[in-house]
Amino acid sequence: MTGLNRYILRQLIVGTLIVTGVLAYILWLTQSLGYIELIINKGLSIGTWLELTVLLLPNVMVIILPIALFLVVLFVYNKMTIDRELVVAQAAGISRWGLAAPAAVAAIVAMTAGYALTLYYGPISVRAFKELQWSVRNDVSQVMLREGTFNQVGKGLTVYVRERSPEGELRGLLVHDKRDQVKSITMMAETGAVVSGPDGPRVMLSKGSRQELKNGGGDLTLLYFDSYTVDLGLIESTGDARFTDNRERSTTELFSLSEEDGIKPRNIRRLRVEGHQRLINPVLNLSLAAVALAFILTGTFDKHGQAKRISVAVLCLIIIEAAGLGAASLASKNLLFVPLVYLVALVPLGLGLLALSAGSLRPFIPFSLRPHPGSV
Repeated sequence: MTGLNRYILRQLIVGTLIVTGVLAYILWLTQSLGYIELIINKGLSIGTWLELTVLLLPNVMVIILPIALFLVVLFVYNKMTIDRELVVAQAAGISRWGLAAPAAVAAIVAMTAGYALTLYYGPISVRAFKELQWSVRNDVSQVMLREGTFNQVGKGLTVYVRERSPEGELRGLLVHDKRDQVKSITMMAETGAVVSGPDGPRVMLSKGSRQELKNGGGDLTLLYFDSYTVDLGLIESTGDARFTDNRERSTTELFSLSEEDGIKPRNIRRLRVEGHQRLINPVLNLSLAAVALAFILTGTFDKHGQAKRISVAVLCLIIIEAAGLGAASLASKNLLFVPLVYLVALVPLGLGLLALSAGSLRPFIPFSLRPHPGSV
């Protein structure tokens, strides 16, 4: 690889990392705001919230990495056009393919990273996200009983927890139960824990006292106990196991599961489409890079930039992304449309390479992309 190619490749990789990071941060911020309610309503800690939302990133990266590379290729090569660096390089005998080589290397690296995300890290992160989300929304012991706060657990039941040990043991508990219209009960205990019961979660109290007072006054009944159980009166989540998202299944499962495994035909189609998307989506890194190169490196160079070509290239990006969503939607309804999922990713790659070979977009773009009068 020549010094010029290393120079271009360095700019492409650094630029792609920066743009990917910015886009990932924006998407992470917009998606993470949807989980703020877990902090407000469920008492979720900031650390757990960050862990939950960061697990969204691997699947986001699969989407934004090809787009980031596409934008950086357009920017870097257009800047080199304005600075006349590409003109000098071609005058020195470097062909279009030689100039395109750094972008091809960057695209192959991005595609490799894409396959690592779609085939391995993506499913693992989705599985961890779903499990943590399930625990947060359904495990009362981890979320509902916050430390140093009077927790309103249902109507007429208040629970206070002084602190929680690293092992999850509750210390310094006070439970005030006014669910009975006739009497009110107050219990205090040194330690406790929340456990699941047949009728829902329960608080197991240890080494404490129980005070019962009839509403409207009367005798106070006091009982000391070593162990006591309080039914929280909450209904457990329906089912013992959570729903398994297609995105967290392994690629082997996506292609092997059938109706014999108790899966409905509609869900089987979605499984298959998810599997095909995992196999082809990383190729978009090559396809979009080829489209960007075709618009920048073909035709004559313009010292004023190539705004029209860049605008049409971005329009092509939007069309490709929209076509990908449409193809996936059609394939989910009928597996006969699965080839469209592959065509959406492979056709732009083929057209981009043909345009680079021909040195012109004229056979592929029906309208004029003539450069500024000051072009060379």
